[in-house]
Amino acid sequence: MSNNLVISIDAMGGDNSPRVVIEGVALAAKKNPDARFLLYGDSQRVNEILDNYPHLKKVAEVRHSSEVVHNEDKPSAVIRNRNTSMYMAINAVKQGEAQAVVSAGNTGALMAISKLTLKTIQKIHRPAIVTIMPHRTGRYVMLDLGANTECDALNLAEFALMGNIFAKHTLDVKRPRVALLNIGAEEMKGREEIHQAAKIIKHSHLDMDFIGYIEPHEIPEGKADVIVTDGFSGNIALKSIEGTAKLVVRLLKDAVKKSFLAKFGLPFMLGVGLNVKKTMDPRLYNGAMMVGLNGLTVKSHGGTDALGYSVAVSNAVRLARQNFVATIREELERVDLDELSQEVLYDVY
Repeated sequence: MSNNLVISIDAMGGDNSPRVVIEGVALAAKKNPDARFLLYGDSQRVNEILDNYPHLKKVAEVRHSSEVVHNEDKPSAVIRNRNTSMYMAINAVKQGEAQAVVSAGNTGALMAISKLTLKTIQKIHRPAIVTIMPHRTGRYVMLDLGANTECDALNLAEFALMGNIFAKHTLDVKRPRVALLNIGAEEMKGREEIHQAAKIIKHSHLDMDFIGYIEPHEIPEGKADVIVTDGFSGNIALKSIEGTAKLVVRLLKDAVKKSFLAKFGLPFMLGVGLNVKKTMDPRLYNGAMMVGLNGLTVKSHGGTDALGYSVAVSNAVRLARQNFVATIREELERVDLDELSQEVLYDVY
């Protein structure tokens, strides 16, 4: 596999592993014929399912792991256990056997093991979790989504830099609009670290279209391509958006059931309804990346189905193919955000 694009898979991670994982990888393999896969997990269980997918079996190698990271496990309890499928899959990236790792397992453990094993990129203080979401006219990326509940100004500025690069690669936007999530657009509103982050970004002279602050209700309108925030606020915002989307779909279904006229007109609106459903389908946006590490780690939703998992794997393939980590390193060489932040903070105080 050394002469191919290789993706390492934690086959035992997720609510319905290894079945959904293998099914998802099989779908991704058809869409990415240049990719090969290392499957880490209980070899007997994995091979039993893999036998049903001969096309995947030709491009996959199963590597046995004797232990599994469970959803209830604390990161501190599993972080140094080298016998789990999660650790072995991540370590394959460190050893250069794979260009990316995908897991639907315990998020805290995945972040902890990835950070310990792969280390953060030089000049990056904290990695962040970033994902793609739909808005009214297209898509946007948001970070951090839970890796860091508390962030200072420098952390937010680094997230803006990484989010800008991520958006260029995933959204095909040459000059993404970057915004800091805040409770208002006015300069005096919000916490001090947000104000300081804005000053650092403005003075960084990066090739970045920084548009200032964005309020939560403006996100779905497509005002920005990159939304930057701390992990606590980002996780709440993400779950609120997902919950609202589910509510809208449920209300529409209930309204149709209660109205005879709505049922009568349903066939005429079927195409529109299917298009909206596809746009809002969370499976099509599955696969959050942990940016800022010396390697690609992609987190799939633990409860997703095969289609959702295949999207996460395809995202990993695309970013690995584009050498995303090297791009971040190159961008960081152009500016010293650490030194710049000290200058800005000195000016503030």
